[in-house]
This record gives sequence, structure tokens and C-alpha cells, in this order.
Amino acid sequence: MKTKVASFQKRKTVSSKEKPPGKKVAPAVKQLPVKAMAAASGGPARKQSSLAAFNEIVALIETSRREAGRAVNVQLIELYWKIGAVISTRIERDGWGKGTVAELAAHLAGTQAGTRGFSPQNLWRMRQFFDAHRDAPVLSTLLRELPWSAHLHILSGTKRPEEREFYLRLAASNRWPVRELARQIASGAFARVAAAPKLSTALRVVHPEAADQFKDVYSLEFLGLSADHSEADLHRALLRDLGRFITELGRDFCFVGSEYPVQVGNQDFAIDLVFFHRGLTCLVAFELKVREFRPEDLGKLSFYLEALDRDVKKPHERPSIGVLLCANKDNEVVEYALSRTLSPTLVAEYQTVLPSKAVLQRKLHELYAQLAPEAGESTGS
Repeated sequence: MKTKVASFQKRKTVSSKEKPPGKKVAPAVKQLPVKAMAAASGGPARKQSSLAAFNEIVALIETSRREAGRAVNVQLIELYWKIGAVISTRIERDGWGKGTVAELAAHLAGTQAGTRGFSPQNLWRMRQFFDAHRDAPVLSTLLRELPWSAHLHILSGTKRPEEREFYLRLAASNRWPVRELARQIASGAFARVAAAPKLSTALRVVHPEAADQFKDVYSLEFLGLSADHSEADLHRALLRDLGRFITELGRDFCFVGSEYPVQVGNQDFAIDLVFFHRGLTCLVAFELKVREFRPEDLGKLSFYLEALDRDVKKPHERPSIGVLLCANKDNEVVEYALSRTLSPTLVAEYQTVLPSKAVLQRKLHELYAQLAPEAGESTGS
């Protein structure tokens, strides 16, 4: 009997060591092979397929939302156009004035509860919108592409039909947000683009359409540069705000590289900025100068273009274009320098602050004076 008790106590002792008091031993979990687990969950391929389907549905929702927004905008612009037409007709025929339009606004507020956008001021803008474009039916489709806030900027910032059409077309074709449209108007884009860029004879021959793709003056006020900025400051700022710089250049410009390396012989060189222009199908090299243009600057730029055309340009691409972007320039000096160069180059100027209203008005008046004879000729014909 003692032997049995001792044997029992011995087994109890061993058991207590294996399972210390106060701790529970979890039951053993049977591990599935990795392949079996992948099969049970559907595997990476199935997850990837599901994710692709999810993203497709998200894209459908976003596309539908954009289309719905455009449809709403079209209806809104058409409504404002029709209201503007009624008010304009009543002013001409029945002598409506500000008092009557104010009564109309109060009537709409009482009968169209919760509807916004029909204040006396906005009703007058609808009339202005109609009067500004009533004689330009060719723009009817274009008008519906822009939001109302964009039209307000154009109406308040322009005076002539040519100027309004310019901003309408550029805002629609470049898909500018309202903020960018306002910036372009404030920087005098119409006057800057209307001023012909300074192109070399070779550039006009090789790329006849280049005059429509480049500007005489580029507005870089968004860089926030100080008056005494260095070339390195300008370069860094352009890279920092590259998206906005491309917007200023034009939507067909695609960034290729900064301090783009080219090797000629045993020497290494670096081009400040290189872009590719989709419309012109060519590389565009930018050299930056924070001083006035000098004729000798063209020699270095021509050298870079030769290196790009020999060693970088693809067989299907057209000859590269060079742009000297300077802080300022003497137009007569530029004309002399470009007249004899054999490279497709141009000289442009950049401005780091928006022009004052007085300066902008002066430039616009000069431009209007140039356009006036053309308008007279077309009217006389």
C-alpha cells in the first residue's frame, strides 16, 4: 500500500512541474500549410483581382460624379443666361432699373425658399453676362464649360470681346481652376501672350507654330522671390513649384530634368531645365539668367541644342528648341542677336511681381490701339 501511495505522489509531483499552478496551457493548434492557407483565403491573385474590381467601381463613381457636376453646371449657366436675357430685354423695353431688379430678388427669395444665387447683385451680373456674349453665338458651347465664378472673374477683369474670348478659350482648353484663371487675368496674360515672342529666324522656319506656344513674358510671381534673388534661388524655386511653372508654360510641356547632363568630348555640361513639348514633338532647353540678356548667351544655348540633337533626341522627334529666360531684355538687342543665329532659339523675360493696375491698363490700351485698325478693316469689309 505504501508503494502505491508513493507512486501516486511521484506522478502528482511530476504533473505539478509540467503544469505550474495558475497557468493554463493552451491547446495545440494545428498549423495549415502555407499553400493551404493561401487557397483558403483565395490567394494573392484573388485579392489583387478584387482590388482591381473595387478600384474600377470607385472610378465609375468618380466619373459619374464629375459628369453630374458638369451637367449641373451646364443647366446653371443656361438658366443664368436666360434670366440675363429677360432682364436685359426688360431694361431696354420697359425701363427696368435697380429698384425693379431688387424687387425681383425679393420676389424670388419669397417664392423660391432655400434657393441661393439670386441676389440683386448676381441678377445684374446675369444681365451683364448676357450682354457681354449675346453677339458671339460661336462661344455658346464654350460658355457652358466654365463655372459661374470663372465667368465673374472674366467679366470683372476684361473690357473687350477679344480679351474675354481669350480667357474663355484658355481656361477651357487648359482646364484652369478658378484660382489660376484669376491669376492669369491679374498678371495680364492677354497682353503678354498677344505680344509676339522674340524668335530666331531658324525657329520660325523649323517650327512655324512655335509663336503660338511660347510667351514674350512669363509671370513667376508665385515663386515669392526677393528682388535680389540669385540664379540658384530661381532654379530651386522653379523646381519647388514645378507644377505651377508648367501651368504658366502651357499644358503641352512635360518635365524631363534639372541640370540635365550632356557630355561633349571629355567635358561634362549641365542644362538648367529640359522639357518635352508634346505639340511640337521636341525637347525644349531652358537657360536661366537673373540679369539682362546678352548676345553671347545665345552661343552657349546653341551649343546645348546641338548636344541634345546629336545625343539625346529620338529619331522621330523634331529639332530641339532653346529658351533664354532672362530677368529683362532690350528688344532691339534681342532682335539683332536672333536675326543671324542658326539655332531655333528665343529670348523671353520673367517677372517676379504682378504688374500694377496702372501698368496693366497701359499695356492693354497699347494692345487695344494695335487691334483697333484690324477691327476697323474687318468692319469696313
